[in-house]
Amino acid sequence: MDQEQLIVAVARDLALDVRRVGPAVRLLDDGNTVPFVARYRKELTGTLDEEQLRHVLERLGYRRNME
Repeated sequence: MDQEQLIVAVARDLALDVRRVGPAVRLLDDGNTVPFVARYRKELTGTLDEEQLRHVLERLGYRRNME
């Protein structure tokens, strides 16, 4: 599964907009922390809060482990 398919799958799993999940995944993959992304990158993630970002991170790990 490529990165875009992974993002779509995570967004679908969590019932979130792909346009919000995609940038969040890229920021988290780049090593940014959940609190940093939630507080300082709201414009990129469509204001996903810390709880939603943690769910994205957890589901991303789950999906990657399934591959």
